[in-house]
Amino acid sequence: MRIIIVGDGKMGSTFAQRLSKAGHDVTIIDKRATALQHTIESLDIMAIEGNGTTLEIQREAGVEQADLLIAATNTDEQNLLTCLIAKRAGAKHTIARVRSPEYVKEISLIQEDLGLSLTINPELACATEMARVLRFPSAVKIDTFTGGRVEILKHCLSPNSPLVGIRLSELSRFKASVLICAVERGKEVFIPNGSFQLAAGDRISIVDQPRDASLFFRRIGAPTSPVRQIMLLGGGRIAYYLAAQMADFGADVKIIEQDYVVCRNLAEALPNVTVIHGDGTDHLLLSQEGIEEMDAVATLTGLDEQNILMSLYAGQVSKAKIITKITRDSFEDIVENMDVGSVFYPRYIAAEAVVRYVRAMANSTGSNVETLYSIVGDKAEALEFRVSQGSRVSGIPLQDLRTRPGILIGSIHRGARVFIPRGQDTIEEGDSVVVVTTLPNLNDLDDILERRR
Repeated sequence: MRIIIVGDGKMGSTFAQRLSKAGHDVTIIDKRATALQHTIESLDIMAIEGNGTTLEIQREAGVEQADLLIAATNTDEQNLLTCLIAKRAGAKHTIARVRSPEYVKEISLIQEDLGLSLTINPELACATEMARVLRFPSAVKIDTFTGGRVEILKHCLSPNSPLVGIRLSELSRFKASVLICAVERGKEVFIPNGSFQLAAGDRISIVDQPRDASLFFRRIGAPTSPVRQIMLLGGGRIAYYLAAQMADFGADVKIIEQDYVVCRNLAEALPNVTVIHGDGTDHLLLSQEGIEEMDAVATLTGLDEQNILMSLYAGQVSKAKIITKITRDSFEDIVENMDVGSVFYPRYIAAEAVVRYVRAMANSTGSNVETLYSIVGDKAEALEFRVSQGSRVSGIPLQDLRTRPGILIGSIHRGARVFIPRGQDTIEEGDSVVVVTTLPNLNDLDDILERRR
């Protein structure tokens, strides 16, 4: 597909990286020559220097033939105007990054009136994923499929976990219908079979239905109750969205923010949330506000280094579920080896939403991918396929399917029934099937099969 991205900041460059890697023809526009130079040195894409809001520059980028234009500048209004002009100029689809809480309630109206295909709010999307994990604290990350009926839930094995040392074929002893579909061990990622043996420190991805997940985690002695007392360090947009969601869920939320004006605005917008004007790095203040008794602590300031240090401290002085927001990917390798709880990258979450939408667009040109998540960075994906008529996988017991290495069938949704499949089960036309894989760019369910010679 031909895709134009306006704005070469952190978000725009991440969109460009993911979409270029997926094989799309990407052109990026920005006023800053230095930003564009850095992007084209690392990616094989076109770059145009100029104001992407103007029709002249959009035409230079080929907007009339574009399948999609994504507006990802730092200004909501500029993004909306950019998409409006692009749509009038002939772009088939448009996506705008819209971040302001002021627009959230009207976003469906804005999207309809401007003909937007999608709006992306990275902070809201990130807060929603954080809230999902806080409702199930044993998880590091949760992705959902088939309208929430199937989850892929990531969990880190502690040294005293009863799962340490067992082979996956022995999971039946816990009498819960779950499937371990991926294992991260250090830098390696495995799509495991029944003989795979788990070890302390493994990060396991589990396919389950929500009711089965609770049962499974109770049986391995992991917490399943949602958090009730939450401290948020930093009062930016993510803190606002997260506090609002968790307060609606019935949690007792406390925000500590250094900027007095931000505190005042938060207190007015969130009457059910306690807002403290203070420094979240002040250990005495944190102790006075009860960090030791918190069920969860989320570090959400604009400084990655500060978030990491505060998360490490919170983990030392409390038994809280720790959430850490990271903006820059340069910390990714370091953070992986640190005990900073569940780590969230807002721009990666936004990029996944864009990639999912682009995959959905491709359905009309042969792809049958319905949902996609990166479950282990860029090393493994979980994809939901709709089984089309004439699929080569239909009607064959899974134990007889000759699939490529790095493929695992996670779940099957058939009518009103969702189940974790066994070897004798078959895939049928009309099913929705979740596939976990380390292989890139699967576009059709038949791509899981060994290639014919």
